[in-house]
Amino acid sequence: MSGLFASAASREALNIIQTEFPLALWETVYITFVATALAIVIGLPLGILLVVGDKDGVLPLPRGLMHGLGIIINLLRSVPFLILMILVIPLTRAIVGTSIGTTASIVPLVIASFPFVARLVESSLREVDPNIVEAAQSMGASPFQIITKVMIPESVPSLVSNATIAITTILSYSAMSGIIGGGGLGKIAINYGYYRYKYLVMVAAVILLIVLVQIFQTVGDHWAIASDKRLKK
Repeated sequence: MSGLFASAASREALNIIQTEFPLALWETVYITFVATALAIVIGLPLGILLVVGDKDGVLPLPRGLMHGLGIIINLLRSVPFLILMILVIPLTRAIVGTSIGTTASIVPLVIASFPFVARLVESSLREVDPNIVEAAQSMGASPFQIITKVMIPESVPSLVSNATIAITTILSYSAMSGIIGGGGLGKIAINYGYYRYKYLVMVAAVILLIVLVQIFQTVGDHWAIASDKRLKK
């Protein structure tokens, strides 16, 4: 530990931070936002389907279909991310052309995240007052109208809060993707902190990840409050 903060080590760490951190920071933000967007594109419809397709939902679907969908989502959520990254290497290679790199890490991130997003969306939509849904049904609204004009608008604050949870979770997953060659701050932390014992660099990468989480959380909280109609009355 005596050499941890030695001037030579500090200068080397500072040089690494100045030369490699800007790109790594950009890669982390890029991976996080693209993976989150794709996870929402897949997970949002699935989450809606889990609610409206229920036996008491506005558009009941066959019980076997709903049961199978629930099993698939639960199975994908149960696989640890590190193992999932390895399992989907053939799929990643088929989609991207390689299993290593910044863009390649998006594939396992999306596969790991969209079931989580689907469950978050399901949770948000189930918080909607059923009396409001029943009122819309009594006025002759179609299932599509109820979904788009009642359920989603009424659950926007909860959806935003859960989207914040999703993006911070995906950010933490993106750091782990450095183990299989994914880019970003995770790769920096693993390559320098774990393999080369440059702990100052690893600490700096962790601090930056914490800062990113705080920024995403703060923006998400403000957005959720601003979208809550109950607080404007």
